[in-house]
Amino acid sequence: MSLSKREFLQVLSCAAVAGMPLGREAEAASSAAEERLYDVPPFGNVSLLHMTDCHAQLNPVHFREPSVNLGVGDMRGHWPHLVGEPFLKAAGLRPGTASAHAFTSLDFAAAARRYGRVGGFAHLSTLVKRLKAGRPGALLLDGGDTWQGSATSLWTAGQDMIDACKLLGVDVMTGHWEFTYGMARVQEVLEKDFKGRVDFVAQNVRTADFGDPVFKPYTLRRINGIPVAIIGQAFPYTPIANPRYFVADWEFGIQEAQMQQTVDEARAAGAQLVCVLSHNGMDVDLKMASRLRGIDAILGGHTHDGVPVAVPVRNAGGTTLVTNAGSNGKFLGVMDFEVKDGKLSDYRYRLLPVFSNMLRPDPEMQALIERVRAPFAERLDEKLAVTDGLLYRRGNFNGSWDQLICDALMSVQGAEIAFSPGFRWGTTLLPGETITRELMMDQLAITYPHATLTEMTGATIKTVLEDVADNLFNPDPYYQQGGDMVRVGGLSYTMRPNETMGRRVDDLRLNGRLLEADRRYKVAGWAPVAEDARNAPGVRPVWEHVETWLRAQHGRVPARRINTPRLVDMTGNPGMIAG
Repeated sequence: MSLSKREFLQVLSCAAVAGMPLGREAEAASSAAEERLYDVPPFGNVSLLHMTDCHAQLNPVHFREPSVNLGVGDMRGHWPHLVGEPFLKAAGLRPGTASAHAFTSLDFAAAARRYGRVGGFAHLSTLVKRLKAGRPGALLLDGGDTWQGSATSLWTAGQDMIDACKLLGVDVMTGHWEFTYGMARVQEVLEKDFKGRVDFVAQNVRTADFGDPVFKPYTLRRINGIPVAIIGQAFPYTPIANPRYFVADWEFGIQEAQMQQTVDEARAAGAQLVCVLSHNGMDVDLKMASRLRGIDAILGGHTHDGVPVAVPVRNAGGTTLVTNAGSNGKFLGVMDFEVKDGKLSDYRYRLLPVFSNMLRPDPEMQALIERVRAPFAERLDEKLAVTDGLLYRRGNFNGSWDQLICDALMSVQGAEIAFSPGFRWGTTLLPGETITRELMMDQLAITYPHATLTEMTGATIKTVLEDVADNLFNPDPYYQQGGDMVRVGGLSYTMRPNETMGRRVDDLRLNGRLLEADRRYKVAGWAPVAEDARNAPGVRPVWEHVETWLRAQHGRVPARRINTPRLVDMTGNPGMIAG
């Protein structure tokens, strides 16, 4: 059970969100303390509010930050590859505080019970309105991965989130998982729902035939008389990470030269401040910032990194600030700029955790949420089992939710090995909580949910693991696609992140015996990107298999034994909590 607002204030007496001392507030009225907690004084003459990767979570949730987010090569020990105590030290935050809970996985279950849930669009709406009230002309930017990640978003083709974002007051948006509803659906939303209200921008999406822009590359807005350009950068690897058939007529990519051209065009059009709303992932944004000139700030998403600072990156044109605003509605970025004499002169940045205990839900948004969920309430609330252990997903190698999915697929389909995609979305359940259909679907709700059962040779299995490992640990961020390592059930292996392609994965074993290169093994999986997979005979959505398995547990699911690789040469890496 989460704390009441008054109890919450008491446990915050020695803590702060983003390091703000709250000792005096423990005795204050809850309304006054709430004002103090989210009192972020305005600064400068241009303000941008930034949310990203909410993954369709309309209600408050628990979401555990990673205990493993390894940086290799030049990224070792640098943002965003810090977790646990190294994260707190770099951010200047104290252990055991509300901020430590928001930004790390330390003592997660106990801290989650103490501080309550995070996010929720009704609570976020209250915070957005409060911040905008003191920042005339402030824009709300949505970095994408907004229409996907819940049962209701899947069942309404994203309409629940589209309506919520309009009410929230989103001004500018870019995308990624939005594209998995298909080209026609995206264009329908832009014409029917967003026209005249929300600018959907993406400079790096072109038609496959003639290379024409599919979306506006940028929007130019005047904020307090200052011309501000917001350039869109959609997820560059959409046709690779997701099924190509959803975006068959469109081409993506990082498009670095095209981005520079767009920046130059925006400057020529009079922009005194140029910001990129990006879904590249933070490592890619950091590299892009170092190679291009004229970008004042990149407000990024995709990799779900909640980074409490704006990272300055030097380049030929000066300095670009790079941020990343976490996921699941947990955070709201507040970037305030001072623009003088036609250029950026100073800034202030805060990444605010959205504690639902500390923000009153906005009545209008709450009414919308209740209305869109009402037709599905019975299906959403159906109880499937109770979990004895913490269920989470986020982390480089595996999480207990993905372990549960792998265990279910192997059991129901009679497989020896299971693969589950390294998706970074999916809410967290505390020990003793009930797994409802809604909470199960938070892990599985996609438009290509087909479960598969195939035969693979030992050599093919190693190739698959090597390929995904290179995507995750390639020292060049432009060759990373932003997901975590494929989750593996039934199979143990050794991982050497510092090695090169083909040399990272070895010692693959099934039931203690080395995998044989020529032998064929039964491998279960789900979310195939190949178009023919959805038409295979007898194919079923993954949630049917997982629900079958959950119901066979007789009401309780024991804590999962998480299958993770043995890591080599990672001792002391600050992107990993030891033990």
